Amino acid sequence: MAGKEGKHWRSMFKGLILGTLLTSCMILLYCLSIQQIHFNLPEIPVPYSCAHRPSHLHPKATTNMSQKNSSQPCSPKVDIMFMKTHKTASSTFLNILFRYGEKHHLQFAFPDSRNDFFYPSLFQRSQVKDYKPGMCFNIICNHMRFNAPEVAKLLPLDTSYITILRDPAELFESSFHYFGRLVPFTWKIPGDDKLAEFLLDPHSYFDPKGFNSFYLKNLLFFDFGQDNTLELEDPRVDEGIRSISERFHLVMLVEHFEESLILLKDALCWEMDDLLFFKLNARKGSSVSKLTPKLRSRALEWNAIDWKLYQHFNQTFWQKVDAYGRQRMVKDVAELKRRNKEMASICIEGGCAVEASSIQETDMQPWQPIGEKSIMGYNLKKNVDKAHRKLCRKMLMPEIQYLTELGVNLWITKLWGHVRGIVNW
Repeated sequence: MAGKEGKHWRSMFKGLILGTLLTSCMILLYCLSIQQIHFNLPEIPVPYSCAHRPSHLHPKATTNMSQKNSSQPCSPKVDIMFMKTHKTASSTFLNILFRYGEKHHLQFAFPDSRNDFFYPSLFQRSQVKDYKPGMCFNIICNHMRFNAPEVAKLLPLDTSYITILRDPAELFESSFHYFGRLVPFTWKIPGDDKLAEFLLDPHSYFDPKGFNSFYLKNLLFFDFGQDNTLELEDPRVDEGIRSISERFHLVMLVEHFEESLILLKDALCWEMDDLLFFKLNARKGSSVSKLTPKLRSRALEWNAIDWKLYQHFNQTFWQKVDAYGRQRMVKDVAELKRRNKEMASICIEGGCAVEASSIQETDMQPWQPIGEKSIMGYNLKKNVDKAHRKLCRKMLMPEIQYLTELGVNLWITKLWGHVRGIVNW
């Protein structure tokens, strides 16, 4: 009995300390995270292209998707804007871009002091590390709230704009789980299943002006710099979708990730080896809420703008697949899966992801949601042969650690990480 009482008081004391610490740190980090002043930068146009042509980026013969029977030379494209949306396997794709950029000695436009461009504020060129007007960057790929005019002033005209979407119901479930504790209005939701309770009557809990509320309504539309609280019938919704469609050359889909990468390979004239990946930042199965048909319907209704956005690009995605060739796509996807499986057998101890508590190296520990450790990671095989050791480590490396290796100063992110570590204690 005494043991139970001691545990109870210890839990209360821990909760009081953590609550006070968390509140103080959130206020501090919020102040540090918001840029109050945007400088008026001179308008110096960047070149048409920032691509360089070293020997390993020479033109190659390829089969164009619209002319499947004729081989045409193409040069690998290296000027890339990847709009990194939330909870969409974007960390996995980011790892692909990091490795590609390193391999070809490309210039990244990175944020300074943290791993995003001061999200959720709209992107500004001044947020780029060591930025000077007229500089030439090949790749920008960290989280931002998209701001088309500012991005256009940073990148060359030949830049390929790429992004990725996810089924909005599944995205909402993931976002609610991952960010819910950072959204104060969720704290008052009763019961153990807060997601189900919220979806029963979201308007009774949701505060559109509440801190971090954007994480839980039309998050995709918000990431693209649009107003996520519009009514579905508002003409600005269609205007927003149209502007995204006109700006982005390829919109990938999480549910068809391999097919998306094959389309990317074709569009950018890459090699199959450039597409190799391991799934990063994945949650363990026990932490994933299985949406019933009723809850899925409610989630799509609540995120109606994102659903309309997703349906639009789902249609254009399959049009691109048809142009590429369905049989050809099946063959190439099978080849990509075969190569990924082969790399898993070479690189990963046990061949699969493990829970956070089982990850042996600190450098392989992924970023965890506040209050728990549900994100899985990998153990690198100890006997990886010398030819694959460097590639294996890079493929398995979480985003924060990789950014540090690439020279990004993440002091705000790391400070926030220490707070999370204390809360997850």
